[in-house]
Amino acid sequence: MSVLPDNLLRYQKFIGFMLKYWNSDLFANTASQAMDETSDKDNAQDAYDQTPDELVEDLKNMGPTYIKMGQLLSTRPDLLPDAYLKALATLQDDVPAIPYEEVHRIVEEEIGTRISKAFESFDKEPLASASIGQVHKATLRSGKPVAVKIQRPGIKKQFLSDLDTLKELAELAVKHSVTAQKYAFDDVLAELRRILLQELDYHKEAQNLITLGKNLKDFKDLIIPQPILDYSSGKVLTMEYIEGRKITSISPLKQIEVDYSPLVDQLVKAYLQQVINDGFVHADPHPGNIQFTKNDKIALIDLGMVAKFSPGIKQYILELLMAISNNNGEETARVLLSMSEVTEEANLKFFKKTISDIIMDSEHSTAKDMQTGRLLIQLNRLAAESGIHLPVEVNILGKILLNMDQIIAVLDPDFDLRDAIKRHSNKIMRDKMYEELKPENFFSSILASKKFLEYLPDRLNTISKNLSENEFEIKIKAFDEKRVTDGFQKVANRITLGLIIAAMIIGASMLMQVPSDFTILGYPGLAMIFFLLAAVGGIILSYIIIFRDENLNNKD
Repeated sequence: MSVLPDNLLRYQKFIGFMLKYWNSDLFANTASQAMDETSDKDNAQDAYDQTPDELVEDLKNMGPTYIKMGQLLSTRPDLLPDAYLKALATLQDDVPAIPYEEVHRIVEEEIGTRISKAFESFDKEPLASASIGQVHKATLRSGKPVAVKIQRPGIKKQFLSDLDTLKELAELAVKHSVTAQKYAFDDVLAELRRILLQELDYHKEAQNLITLGKNLKDFKDLIIPQPILDYSSGKVLTMEYIEGRKITSISPLKQIEVDYSPLVDQLVKAYLQQVINDGFVHADPHPGNIQFTKNDKIALIDLGMVAKFSPGIKQYILELLMAISNNNGEETARVLLSMSEVTEEANLKFFKKTISDIIMDSEHSTAKDMQTGRLLIQLNRLAAESGIHLPVEVNILGKILLNMDQIIAVLDPDFDLRDAIKRHSNKIMRDKMYEELKPENFFSSILASKKFLEYLPDRLNTISKNLSENEFEIKIKAFDEKRVTDGFQKVANRITLGLIIAAMIIGASMLMQVPSDFTILGYPGLAMIFFLLAAVGGIILSYIIIFRDENLNNKD
């Protein structure tokens, strides 16, 4: 019982926040606005009790865990309107810097040597300070400039405490609230926990930098700073220093003087390769994490947040991007439904029709219109409203494309992102096909076929044995009851007709033995009539079984 006051204190922040926002119309009306993007955007935020800036300030006051939760919510367009998504996407930590004495102590404890021995110089003032850690510029003994990221002391314990509180409250909400169930609040919190635990482990971030550097090594104009593993640990990350500036801060004069379209095309291709080919994606490419260097190259920094796509999801996303770039609404709907969880209440007709309208309306858009990322946001909202649960990878893709729209609109406003997606997706697809035709991959297919042929005789023998012993069973998980009933009725009718034909043939053969004055071709007439009727009936029945049933199967 002694911990009860502490629990109440932890619950107080979140409960106060929910009491303020839960009864407002912010969450209640969100999904229904999926298709209302063209209505009076300037007055959109006035329709809510709380402004986007107020929501951002409330999350800041609640602490670093809630700031991270707000940043995660910026990737959930099915939960919040555009104005709030935009405000949350720019949500930054406003925390005091760690004193240099504390930084000095942490670095020396983590790397196992004195700062003066490891570094030629180490700036006391940080380059940046955030809730998880802060970054200092330093110089190695070799003269190489580096950036050293130090994790804030005690932050992991604080995060875990807040996350445990949120988990308990989310589970309670899901049990008793239809809205919480609809938007899977427990899944949102589980995703937040996974992301935060990854960001708190600098070993993983170092490995992420190495992996992305290898995957994008062929992109000469893209730079991924590599870690200095000898001076890194779980709480300290030393990496190459990139001198650059926010990519969206390029002056209008330089935009006119320099043609950035080849660089933009390379950036788009690099992210498509990450999503479709590698399945390992820099999941937080906001303009602050994409730096523009002095020699006009692009640096991808901050690999604390990455996404990993399975082979199945990669295939679906390739199909989705191809359908969108071809302005094919029906195919877009089909792919989304194939990769999603569809509830019994799902309005599929509305979903398909609305998607076709969205795709057609967004045709011929350019980067300055920022339509591609916004399009996926609309699709996410529409899916939630229609009772369709899209996989989280679609949300991640939407966030990536939304950031790409923002970056490309600055570098090359007339760039056709859809055309670039179409070109690069086609090439990636061709490369994947060539890869699958390589001898080593072809050999694995032959081995799989060999195993199939090897086990085929035994399986056929088992099926034949079960059939002969009347032990063969077919399990049907789902079926059309009316169709099955009609099928049984057809079978019963045909069996009855077959018995009648058989009886007529037997009767005709018996009548052949009875003398009669009425004859046909020298045989008793009545017997011949029954025989001919049976023959005609048998021919008709055979025709129906052979040809009509085959046509029915083809239609199915």
